[in-house]
Amino acid sequence: MPAHPSSNVQKAREALAGRLSEIRKDAGMSGRELAVRCGWSESKSSRIENAKTPPSDADISAWCHACGADDQASDLVAANRQSTDAHVQWKRLQRSGLRRLQESTGDLYQRTRVFRVYVSDVIPGFLQTPKYATALLSCIADFRGTLDDVSDAVAARMKRSAVLNNGAHRFSFVLEESVLRYRVCSAETMAAQLGHLLGVMDLPNVAVGILPFSAQRTVWPMPTFTIFDDTRVHADTLDAASTLTQPSQVELYARAFDRLSQGAVRGAPARSLVADALAHLD
Repeated sequence: MPAHPSSNVQKAREALAGRLSEIRKDAGMSGRELAVRCGWSESKSSRIENAKTPPSDADISAWCHACGADDQASDLVAANRQSTDAHVQWKRLQRSGLRRLQESTGDLYQRTRVFRVYVSDVIPGFLQTPKYATALLSCIADFRGTLDDVSDAVAARMKRSAVLNNGAHRFSFVLEESVLRYRVCSAETMAAQLGHLLGVMDLPNVAVGILPFSAQRTVWPMPTFTIFDDTRVHADTLDAASTLTQPSQVELYARAFDRLSQGAVRGAPARSLVADALAHLD
């Protein structure tokens, strides 16, 4: 059973407190000296270091500055902010349903200018047809035991994905070839979905690369993730959708995306892979 959201928050706070403690110790500084340099009580340092009191962004910046670790402040501030909202727990979805999940990122999609999307399992949401989305979300709702609001969730997903047709937004997709082969719907629905994918590949603001099974890889297949501009990553796991905002995390995923992109084929070779998947549908 997935961990309760509150336990995830506490674990994140404890991890942050542990990093702050290490920074102080690496600086050879006592808790009292740190408190003096930061201009607060020694008890405050102790509460923060023992994860009893969550630090503010300003507290973290002051802590790092006092210890000569300003270069670590931005990552720690981001970790502090995401500790309370890094995970969309499926237990929460049992109460609110899949529609709310689709709608929750609407504003993010509108303000993002450059999307980088890597998928290893299913057609990415941006590129799904309504019937494919219905089949996929029905599988998810059944497996998770979430509220059955698939029709509303599909409508919300289609509305959110309309941003694809806005030339002010640019999209770069890297798909594993397996995405073209995995069957989460009927052959008829999959055929329409692959045909839709071929049409999307003609959009001027969309770049689609496909990693063939036969490609020599420099990185391994990994779980699906989306990079929003250079500020945020959504990475999927079985029990949660993680929101990552630490600069070092975003940089790591951007580096992975670049490596994955290097092995992808585009243009006519990519279209040929889609056409082959279409030809082999039962």
